[in-house]
Amino acid sequence: MHRQTSPLPLEIDPVDALARQRDGAVLVDVREAAERAAGTPQDAHGIARDELIARIADVAPDRAQPLLLICASGRRSALARDALREHGYRDVASVAGGYARWRGDGLPSAAGVLDADSAERYARHLVLPEVGLAGQQALARARIVLVGAGGLGSPASLYLVAAGVGHLSLIDDDRVERSNLQRQVVHADARVGMAKVESARMTLAALNPQVTIEAHAARLVAANLEALVTGHDLVIDGADNFATRYLLDAACRRLRIPLVYGAVHRFSGQVSVFDARRDDSPCYRCLFPEPPSAAEAPNCSEAGVLGVLPGTIGLLQATEAIKLVLGQGRPLVGRLLCYDALAATFRELALPRDPRCPGCGAEASAAGYVDLAAPCAAPR
Repeated sequence: MHRQTSPLPLEIDPVDALARQRDGAVLVDVREAAERAAGTPQDAHGIARDELIARIADVAPDRAQPLLLICASGRRSALARDALREHGYRDVASVAGGYARWRGDGLPSAAGVLDADSAERYARHLVLPEVGLAGQQALARARIVLVGAGGLGSPASLYLVAAGVGHLSLIDDDRVERSNLQRQVVHADARVGMAKVESARMTLAALNPQVTIEAHAARLVAANLEALVTGHDLVIDGADNFATRYLLDAACRRLRIPLVYGAVHRFSGQVSVFDARRDDSPCYRCLFPEPPSAAEAPNCSEAGVLGVLPGTIGLLQATEAIKLVLGQGRPLVGRLLCYDALAATFRELALPRDPRCPGCGAEASAAGYVDLAAPCAAPR
């Protein structure tokens, strides 16, 4: 029950608003969730202005209830006040100066779920219903391993870190060469000769210091495979050889971790998702049952690669990874997305699970992890 007080003016000073709130008026913060995530007036109800008419009865079922509306500066709350008055709420006031003045006056506030840096950094995510606060928190909890800090790993890592993925493990034993810089944009000319994972870590830490970057300057082999992959939510394949890809596929099937696959060659690339958690998902060996020879799949130093092409494919891999973390959309499971840069076309091919697949088929045997004796190149 609210106390009987004089009717509210159309606009009210924050100090007076606090007194009215303590007398029983309901304070509603009509800013977007992204804005409220950094903080809100103490005991205020958060309802975005666009949702106010539909949801106001949840906090004020009595239309005689005194209502105080606050936004960032007082402009949206004034518009919201007028809208509520048109819907029968007569005792409604807008808080002058909004939350900026509320804080400036030192009035009590509740800490937001996100700190001020995160609320500002991820503001465009927070207003998306498919992401929002829950999705951003899911990204912050995510642990992703990225194998390869080269052409595919560069764009994938940049956008995963920018998106706020909480932990990113980088695995690559290579060093930066000047010929890499045409496509491996996470590196810089001044870092030629530096370990790629360390060069990438420097760039990524500068982009988003909130993200934990774990750098492993090592080649992924049977002996270290599970130790490096275990404990992650998904794996992104940015490798440059089939030996590593077969190992990754085997580990992801055994550990039931989704694998986001990508590859490029000259002017074309492809992306898919192999999700061992799903009974209907193919695996990498459904696509390539046996590794091709080096002659059949020359590496980019021999065949060449358009510099911007790994950017397109790596971004698609990052997109698939984010969708998997958020549980949103339709992942590329059972589908192979092929891109032709010269024709500027995408083509989708069905990639069903092969019942005779040597990796995931009914007769497949788990013989442990095997390093291919003569790894052949896979372009990236």
